[in-house]
Amino acid sequence: MCGRFAITLPPEAMRSFFRYREQPNFPPRYNIAPTQPVPILVVRRDADGRVGRHMQLVRWGFLPHFVKDPRSFPLIFNARSESLLTKASFSAAFKRRRCLFMADAFYEWRREAKARAAAGRPYLVHRRDGNPLGLAGLWETWVGPDGEELDTACIVTTAANGATAAIHDRLPAILEPESFDFWLDPDESSADRAYALLKPPGNEVLDFYEIGPLINKVANDSADVQVPLRVVAAARCQTTSTEGLAAGRGKLA
Repeated sequence: MCGRFAITLPPEAMRSFFRYREQPNFPPRYNIAPTQPVPILVVRRDADGRVGRHMQLVRWGFLPHFVKDPRSFPLIFNARSESLLTKASFSAAFKRRRCLFMADAFYEWRREAKARAAAGRPYLVHRRDGNPLGLAGLWETWVGPDGEELDTACIVTTAANGATAAIHDRLPAILEPESFDFWLDPDESSADRAYALLKPPGNEVLDFYEIGPLINKVANDSADVQVPLRVVAAARCQTTSTEGLAAGRGKLA
């Protein structure tokens, strides 16, 4: 499962890594959540006939083409890789409209077996080599009864790898740069090859660390949400110690 992610690298660094033609200038986003607008990477044919990579803004929350009323349809922000070929919601998009979510970190919550109702302990996950993350996704243009259009997308998930299984049993499907073109190819004949890419990353690919509870609130969208929990705890101890000393001095005065 992937319910939050971040894009904090400079726009030029993201453009250089993913090699799309647009030159957007966007601010860092530390706490991206479903229903928000997100950039995805797609391949399409330009007016001159050439096929190229493009950045496109969509709503994070996939709407299959057959949906009549989005208000009554469950929000789909993840799609399990095991269901892409069999579920009507995803099969057409998987064959023709694969995309990449662009990120440099995502978040997972560890929930103890005896406390499933609790909020869980959040972790930040990022690539060990410091590069951005290309997360496999599907996109769809939903057309409403009055002709209105809405571009939507979801992240494809796969089983966790050995390193991250202790946090959560699912991971977004993370693709390596040499696989981007195979995944993005809109030709139906490439679907089998694309499906073979959906597997857990090696244990050496990702690093993660526990963070504080600020990430739990969508309104918190600053670098503070990514501070390691040990740093947050140390700061709290320092504050408590300082306040205690001040109070003691006040009593002596």
